[in-house]
Amino acid sequence: MKKIFKKSVYIGVVVSLFAVVISCEKDFTDIGSNVISNTKFNTNELTVDITVENSIVERVLSDNISQEPGQYLLGVYANSNYEKLEASIVSQLSISTDLELVDSDTITKYQTSTSNIVTTIDTVFIKLPYQATLTDITSSGPTYTLDSIIGDKTKAFNINVYESDTYLSSLDPLDPSKNNSYYSNFDFQKKGTELNDKINFEFIPSENDTVIYVKRRTSHNVLITTDEVKYENTSNSSIPIPFARIPLKEEVFKQLFLNKYADSEFDSQEEFNDYFRGIIIEASGSEGSLVSFNFINNTADLNPSIEVYYTNTVLNNQTGDTIKTFRQNNSFPFSGVRANSFKMEEKMYPVNNEVKIQGTAGSEAKIDLFGPDVDNNGIADKIEELRARNLLVNDATLTLYVNQSIDTTVAPFRLFLYKSDESNALNPLLTQIKDATSEASFGGIDGFLDRDASGKKEKYTFRITDYVSDLLSGESNYSPDLKLKVFNSTDMPTASTDTIFTYKSWNPKAVTLYNHSLGNGDKKAQLKITFS
Repeated sequence: MKKIFKKSVYIGVVVSLFAVVISCEKDFTDIGSNVISNTKFNTNELTVDITVENSIVERVLSDNISQEPGQYLLGVYANSNYEKLEASIVSQLSISTDLELVDSDTITKYQTSTSNIVTTIDTVFIKLPYQATLTDITSSGPTYTLDSIIGDKTKAFNINVYESDTYLSSLDPLDPSKNNSYYSNFDFQKKGTELNDKINFEFIPSENDTVIYVKRRTSHNVLITTDEVKYENTSNSSIPIPFARIPLKEEVFKQLFLNKYADSEFDSQEEFNDYFRGIIIEASGSEGSLVSFNFINNTADLNPSIEVYYTNTVLNNQTGDTIKTFRQNNSFPFSGVRANSFKMEEKMYPVNNEVKIQGTAGSEAKIDLFGPDVDNNGIADKIEELRARNLLVNDATLTLYVNQSIDTTVAPFRLFLYKSDESNALNPLLTQIKDATSEASFGGIDGFLDRDASGKKEKYTFRITDYVSDLLSGESNYSPDLKLKVFNSTDMPTASTDTIFTYKSWNPKAVTLYNHSLGNGDKKAQLKITFS
């Protein structure tokens, strides 16, 4: 278990358009705009000192059953400031029910008393198209920059591929009337040994990998021709996109797939899912990079898949001569049930003036806005104190500053706040803050990354005016701890009635923030309320 030392301090009160959100975007960045606070009234201002602590995250929902994330992480991210992450992918494959090793017309014409058809597998590989931006087209071809990658892209991490021995089901095996779910720490069982052609395949993302050459050979291992295999962004484009290729064991897949096409295992998707339960792409290593792959593309060729290329050779039974060859290929897209597996390093964060926010199953922050309920009447004492002043809340903002001395290259473009009632530790109630729905048309609770005058990443500000106003007016007494996490598109409520918060996190970015400690000076975390 990840360990975090905690200490709580509470200090008193010192008087003093939601634009565009894209969840999996270029280099995990995004754009957003803030709404200027209403300055219509003459206002006073007070600052509430809060407590902010590190909070462990043991696991997160990582499947596509209840909600399709679209993006799946593969690779290794190692940063001494945060937990090391090894991200692997588990997925079912989809098949075409009309698969034929040799089509019936060819069999009728060439499978005779004097000839025979022999199948030779040419290559089999996992295809993983990158998310990339076209930067130029020259006489030597297109040039790209790869998007949605963090870490050291010059260092390799290891890949091993396995057949899953866990039957992936969208329904709960114990209660089929309910949906199943897979968490990031689920132990997917492996069947047999590695399926990749080279054990511990060294994976380095490259924007230059836009083509592979498939050598087509007869059953006598005679080279017929070489196919140039490329994938385009659209059917109207001739510009190839970069993609990763993980070579698999050819003879193993000939036995697992090609030789089974005519058998019952390939009669239907359901029977195939039971026969071949899925693929596990496992990443490991102490360095490298983390790549986000998009599994939901409008262009089918851009979706990850297993690609099988083979050649059928018609032979003369008497002489052994080649009469004719047929080049074939089949695609098996990563489809059906799939999930990310996150192996997180156990890391001990000291109790100091910081909190660590890291996506996936990393860490978040727990925030106590108003302190304890000493008189045990169900309302924080500080809320009662402020209610007695009959404040008309015009604006309430929570601000947390970035520790700029810690690497900020992977700081998320946005963080997100939600309410976490852990009175039932085994089943905490997670809900949306009111402003996430009431102010949805104006950016909700905000939380976008702001920069200082020099362009450095400076702070995150959250607008929680309606939430605080309801508490101080007495309209609501419900004030559990708030939690702060790396933003995902699925965090946003979809309707005003969407009050339950579903925790998912596949954005791997991380940032170090200052907490409430007095030693942080004017950069300590604080709640600011303006009132009239």
